[in-house]
Amino acid sequence: MEDRFGRQIKYLRISITDRCNLRCVYCMPPEGITSKPREEILRMEEILRVAEVALQLGITKFRLTGGEPLLRKDVIPFIKALAIRPEVEDVAITTNGILLPQLAERLRDAGVKRLNISMDTLDKEKFHQITRGGNLKQVWDGLIKTLELGFEPVKINAVALRGFNDEEVVNFARLTLEYPLHVRFIELMPIGSSWEMADNSFISCGEVKSKVEKVLGELQPVSGVRGSGPADNFTIPGAKGSIGFIHAMSNHFCASCNRLRLTADGKLRPCLHDQHEVNLQNALRSGAGDKELQQLFQKAVDLKPANHHLATGAPVTGRGMCQIGG
Repeated sequence: MEDRFGRQIKYLRISITDRCNLRCVYCMPPEGITSKPREEILRMEEILRVAEVALQLGITKFRLTGGEPLLRKDVIPFIKALAIRPEVEDVAITTNGILLPQLAERLRDAGVKRLNISMDTLDKEKFHQITRGGNLKQVWDGLIKTLELGFEPVKINAVALRGFNDEEVVNFARLTLEYPLHVRFIELMPIGSSWEMADNSFISCGEVKSKVEKVLGELQPVSGVRGSGPADNFTIPGAKGSIGFIHAMSNHFCASCNRLRLTADGKLRPCLHDQHEVNLQNALRSGAGDKELQQLFQKAVDLKPANHHLATGAPVTGRGMCQIGG
């Protein structure tokens, strides 16, 4: 599929749940969110049907998100059913890592090769603070297990926050010297709960890179990081891994956006930062055929904007990040 700006759409991010076992401060309010009733969440067979239609349209790469995707009890059989299809190039997961110690081996055996683990600090007290109760050791143990099991690449997603973890960026970068990890610094985006934080907490990737280079020397550009997406990737000479910068705000990557998003309740979103949604759930539950679903996909593609408008200062209303799919 091609949108009206000539971008080829090859990638579908699928939120399989809006529930999470953490309460990260930039993702949801302290009281949490009101989760959708379970009957409003797509069943796994419905999500698989959507994926099959996506494959018919040339989408070959899939990423499971949430909420926390590993909370779905049927996530392993779903991955097996998706990954076994010959047209599928890639099935990846973004996770907070809490359940990886128990599930990493089963995920690998089901067909997952790539993992992104959200980890915004290497300090256990700060981790407990930013996640409102999380245990850093659980996440670290899960990360090490994924490396031992041969996942490649394993990426750490760290949202850069001024006054919170900006003095840890060098320590994050040093991880790539010891482990074959790909550390990615992500600029804070004013969506949902992060809107009120943005003015005081935002730090650009350019400033983060300067902080790293001031201590570790000039970073060298690198290519070939599998599934690198919108990140600008660099390496410390001699490192086992890489350091990526996702300039979501200061230098957006919209011109090369190749993705759609499916929310847990069955809405197809053309852009993370745009409020347009196409309702697949109604179509699925009213007996729509493949042709009708394909037309709904095309409608979503046609709605993709040229770029987001976060830099204009207008808050993104509607769903929070945990309700869209991170």
